[in-house]
Parts: sequence; structure tokens; C-alpha cells
Amino acid sequence: MASAEILTIGTEILLGEITDTNASYLAQQLRSIGLDVYRKTTVGDNPQRIAAFIREAFSRCQVILSTGGLGPTVDDPTREAVALAFGVELEYYPFLWEQIQERFSRYGRTPTENNRRQAYLPKGAIPLENPVGTAPAFIVEREDNIMICLPGVPREMEYLVENSVLPYLRERLQLTSIIKTRILHTIGVGESLIDSKIADLETSSNPTVGLAAHSGQVDIRIAVKANSETEADQKIKQMEQEIRNRLGNWIYGADDESIEKIALQPLVNKQWGLATCECGTNGMLIQRLSPYGAPLIAGQYLVQSYSPESFIALTESFRQSANAQCGLGILILPASQTQEVYIHLITPETRQTFPKPYGGPPQNAPRWAVHHALDILRNL
Repeated sequence: MASAEILTIGTEILLGEITDTNASYLAQQLRSIGLDVYRKTTVGDNPQRIAAFIREAFSRCQVILSTGGLGPTVDDPTREAVALAFGVELEYYPFLWEQIQERFSRYGRTPTENNRRQAYLPKGAIPLENPVGTAPAFIVEREDNIMICLPGVPREMEYLVENSVLPYLRERLQLTSIIKTRILHTIGVGESLIDSKIADLETSSNPTVGLAAHSGQVDIRIAVKANSETEADQKIKQMEQEIRNRLGNWIYGADDESIEKIALQPLVNKQWGLATCECGTNGMLIQRLSPYGAPLIAGQYLVQSYSPESFIALTESFRQSANAQCGLGILILPASQTQEVYIHLITPETRQTFPKPYGGPPQNAPRWAVHHALDILRNL
């Protein structure tokens, strides 16, 4: 069964100067045609190291897709590295030079001589015309191995993937299946507790089930490989139902559903306005709720520290001044180790305080506290 690896090329990525979004996009696109991706790797602008990776990766997989390193400068090494890996010379493609000149002329510019470097490809390569940029892409085939080299500019790379690469891979590898995923979102419960409830499901081979922990939230990924959308949806539905049966109200939504929108829905149903008051969160709660508008009426962020008792009074006072039926307050008390978090909820029906000690990294405390506050709000 064919599998792929993704190679992003660029020293600037290794130095943290730019964020690699290309690999995520490629993984999503390959998933859509049923091609398994087992590794994503970044290598700097060094032809020898790139070539060594290519030779090594082909001992594990059939397909490598690379992005970056196809520009005209000396530090654009992909063409040289691929030729080195396959043991061939670089060959001049006159028609590619004509295409590059034509692209430049569209913008009223003249290519410099170093742009001619982009018309050199590893001998025997299959050129991929790049109508949205100046860097030609290419494919090298050697027996069962396929190397696909794409530009690093996201707009150019995405165009080529959708219009050239995916159709080529479908035909070349006779791909007929798809890989589909669904993400279930949980809140207010730790990763280890979720694992204890669904550990046996995490050993399933198809669908696969995996966990991804965030501060105050854990996501459960269901991934399935199937021959059709219908088959994939059915398998995902069965696994999702089993997970929901076991985890119940810990699950607040799926895929693009946000905890903010779901947390506000009970207030919408009750036609209650909301006023928030927070201290120690850097204003995260009001920032996350603001895009949703009503029922949020007002929010305030306080920078000085308060006692839990005085903060309850402040939350109530602000709720009244905002003329809101519901008040939600978050107080984080700084500490050297365990931080004390207090969440206050005031409604026409209840008045509650939830003490929640937090022992994780201090910088994650605001997100953790906000998630717990939203979890309380959604359960009104």
C-alpha cells in the first residue's frame, strides 16, 4: 500500500522565522485521496542533507512531496539535491525558460540571468507548468519511487496540488479510497480520564482514534479510510456514537463547533444578557466572547488583585450596572506553584462559586480558566 512523506525545505523554517503551513495543507489534501502520510520533515537549505533525507525516506515510502527551494537564488537547493539523490545531472529545459520569461513579461518585468537556473531540472524530470508563479515544479519517477517538488509560496503550491498533483497521484497510484476525519471536543476533563474510558477504542485500526490535549480541552480524532464518502460517514458515525455513549456531557461539540458559541446558547434560549468580570486572564474571556455579540452585554478586565470575597462583590456590582441577568467572573490568584482559580456565576436562578486549583504552566492558566468558565456557562 502506497504511503507518502512530506518534506519542507528552508533554513528559515528551522530558525523559526516563518511558520510552515504548507505541510498541514498537503497532509489534508493527501488525506482526501486516501494516501497515508507517515512523516513530515523539515530540512534546511543544504543539498547534501536534502539528498540524504530523500534516499532514506524512499526506503520507507513510495511518494515524497517537497515544498520550497525552487527559486532562482544560490540558496534554493531543491533541484540540485534531487538530482544528487537520484544520481543524475541537471538538464536545461528551453521551454521552461520561455515560460519564465512570459510570466515576467505579464508584470512588465525582465527576468535576470539567475532566473534561468529555474529552467534546469534533474534529467528525466516531468515538468509541471506553474501558471500562477515563476518557479516550475517537477516530478521525478524512478521505478516505484515518486518525488514531487513544489514551490514554497502557498498560493502557487496549492494551485499545483489541486490542478496537477492530486489528479496525477490518483491515476499513477490508482487511488480509489478516501481518508476522512471527525474531531470531537471535550471540556472540563483531563486526557488521562478520557483515555481510561475509551482506551480500547484507541487500539482500533480502522477507524483510528487518537487524543490531543490542550489547556482545559481535549480533542478526540476519529479517522477512517473507506472506498466512498457514504462508507466513511457510516464508520465514523458508529465510532462517534460509541464514544459519545461513554463520555456523555464531557463532549461539547465537533469539528468547527466552538465552545464560545455553545456556551452562550443557554443564555440565548433564556433571553438573558451576560456581563463578564475577569482578573488574571489578560482579558481572554471577553476577547473570545466578543465576536459573538448578544447575549454578551459588557465585560471588564481588572489588573489589580482581589480577594475571592471582594471579587464576588465586584462581579455582582458590574452585572447590576450593566443591567444583565447573568454575571460570570474569573479570578486567578498568582502563586509560586499551584494557582487558585475562582469562577463566579450569578443568574436569576443561582449564585455559585467554583474554586479550581490549577497546577500547570502559569502561562496556560488563563486559557484553562476560561475553558472551565465556559463549561459552567454551557451547563446552565
